[in-house]
Amino acid sequence: MKLTKGTKSNVAIYLLFLLIAITGMYYGRAISGSHSFLRVWDWTTLFILLAGIPFCFLQTTSRLPDFLDEKVSAYNRFLLPALIGVVFGVLDVVVIKLIMHPEPYSELPPFLQPFPYSLFLYFSGAFDVEVFYRFIPITILLLIGARFKDGKYYNHFFWAGAVLTALREPLEQLPSGGIVLILYSLLTGFGMNFLQAIYFKKSGFLASLSVRLGHYLIWHILLGIYVEFFELA
Repeated sequence: MKLTKGTKSNVAIYLLFLLIAITGMYYGRAISGSHSFLRVWDWTTLFILLAGIPFCFLQTTSRLPDFLDEKVSAYNRFLLPALIGVVFGVLDVVVIKLIMHPEPYSELPPFLQPFPYSLFLYFSGAFDVEVFYRFIPITILLLIGARFKDGKYYNHFFWAGAVLTALREPLEQLPSGGIVLILYSLLTGFGMNFLQAIYFKKSGFLASLSVRLGHYLIWHILLGIYVEFFELA
């Protein structure tokens, strides 16, 4: 594992995200007495996330951009991916909240948490998902692809990984509603995850994370603020 400038940045950013998760965990425990429905991480989740650290050293070996690769612009690393996530978030709010559940909530539903704790929980949640849905599995596949027959089938390995990782979340989170909701969740879930895989290969881990953060900003955080401070006020 070569310790380059890019690798150092990868590890430093990864550790920073772990620190944010730890901060959120302690914050959640401090306010848990006031919110019986609060979702709070425990140390097990954080320890499991340590499994991603070795992969910070394998990005260039797998022909992936480092987290802050100089060849990738901030527009392609942060802004455009986040806007894509925002579009999916807006779609979810329109379809699931405005069309399917227009009546006010009587309490925060399970997918929402009180603000500003929601900032910590959903940032860490996005980080957790991206580590295990893309960062680790796609890096492993592309590391194999880069070495198998001198990378002749590298793109085949990528597209297989992109499809498989894009299917995971929508299949794991199938809703219990009607066929329309199930199809909507499958299509949008696959679409967003597939685009995240593409941005991971093109612009690095922070780009795939930015897509999810854009989605969570709308669907979990801003919708949560609206429900907490307007519908439940």
